[in-house]
Amino acid sequence: MPSLYIDGTWTTGSGGTAPVINPFDASVVTEVDQAGPDDVERAVAAARRAFDSGPWRSTSAAERGTILGRIADLLVRDKEEIARLETLDTGKTLPESRIDVDDVTAVFRYYAGLADKDAGRLVDTGQPGVVSRIVHEPVGVCVLITPWNYPLLQLSWKVAPAVAAGNTMVIKPSEVTPLTSIHLVKLCEEAGIPAGVVNILLGDGPGVGAPLTEHAHVDMVSFTGGLSTGQAIIRASAETIKRTAVELGGKNPNIIFADTDFELAVDYAMLAVFLHSGQVCSAGARLIVEDSLHDRLVDEIVRRADRIRLGNGLDDGVEVGPLVSAAHLAKIESFVQSARDEGATVRCGGRRPDDPALRQGYFYRPTVLTGVTRDMRVIREETFGPLLTVERFQTEDEAIALGNDTDYGLAGAVFTQEMGRAHRVASALRHGTVWINDFHPYYPGAEWGGMGRSGNGRELGPTGLAEYQEIKHVWTNTAPEPQRWFTERS
Repeated sequence: MPSLYIDGTWTTGSGGTAPVINPFDASVVTEVDQAGPDDVERAVAAARRAFDSGPWRSTSAAERGTILGRIADLLVRDKEEIARLETLDTGKTLPESRIDVDDVTAVFRYYAGLADKDAGRLVDTGQPGVVSRIVHEPVGVCVLITPWNYPLLQLSWKVAPAVAAGNTMVIKPSEVTPLTSIHLVKLCEEAGIPAGVVNILLGDGPGVGAPLTEHAHVDMVSFTGGLSTGQAIIRASAETIKRTAVELGGKNPNIIFADTDFELAVDYAMLAVFLHSGQVCSAGARLIVEDSLHDRLVDEIVRRADRIRLGNGLDDGVEVGPLVSAAHLAKIESFVQSARDEGATVRCGGRRPDDPALRQGYFYRPTVLTGVTRDMRVIREETFGPLLTVERFQTEDEAIALGNDTDYGLAGAVFTQEMGRAHRVASALRHGTVWINDFHPYYPGAEWGGMGRSGNGRELGPTGLAEYQEIKHVWTNTAPEPQRWFTERS
């Protein structure tokens, strides 16, 4: 079946085809069509027509909410099929993929319920005969660019509010993991979204992503991915004054005080960084531990990390799958080598696994690095892999200073039994999300986004909907009279 969806029709692309690789064993899952310049023009034109003159413009918020509810129902119906595709595409374990589908369903249900709840507001002008209303309208044509680590989940964070607000869109998923994005567009079609409202193009950043972000007929770009690409999108969007919302990852601190229950500390320190082989924008890759707990905690993490079961995400009992690609595996290896060269100690991992059954895939052992310093590359840059660096502190102020010593500001955590201290630290951390005695959870009704180089804008929650809306002031004079500002002259 063709892989591109433009103006209500599944079609092949003018850019040929490309393989989708299973990271478990580097086998080809399937071939997908690739878009070319003509396809970019057709998709943007379709979205523009659908927004400017199609039936979508006249749909009510309640109708759009009903469509989102149908998509949620279809996700429930196709859960197992979608989860399997996500595991084949990304390498993550099947239980993780099932959780992802449940989370995606919850996002669609949340925005289905929120779609018709905003009636705007009235402004009291103090003038009889004047009605002053603030209303929210869709932005227009949106380009939605998603990453390879959570392709379906991240797409839901964009599609659901964009549809709820009444926008049209062109989706550009990562060329590495496009399969579940294609499936979601099929569900949008089945749910009754009109032609031209949702379009999907496959291809790489230079060939497809860049022309979309630069296009004069695009009103907004929402991007989740790496810092350098996000910076390029913001620069390109400035030419046409597009709205941008970018989430660019993080270098996230996990601060653990010595009064934390030991088993809890070990469990969450590992969950924070080794889930999905560390390929999580909010991964707690920076473990910052109170000095008196440091040695015991690190020893136990090292012992358990060596026992993490790697393998095919489709197999029972596997705890962690592979990295997503050969290129990303090479990047992780370069981070570990630079850490060694700069004087860090590799306490465990630091290599590919010995198991012959894993040699064809992109696997890397969970790795713990100690003896790190703040000037090391592995500390300053987002590693996005199964690499845990460990730092130590003696005072609360020192812990806060370490937690904030990053150019990023996406997420962080503090573990302690003393709630006063927990809230002081949470308040002081310059990160968009701070967990207390937890790591990783998010909720569709709570905003998500970062500070600093982690990006701008917010996804999820009411603000996630507002990102896809323009604010308009409508002033109605119900009893107009001549103002006689200018004197009539004969």
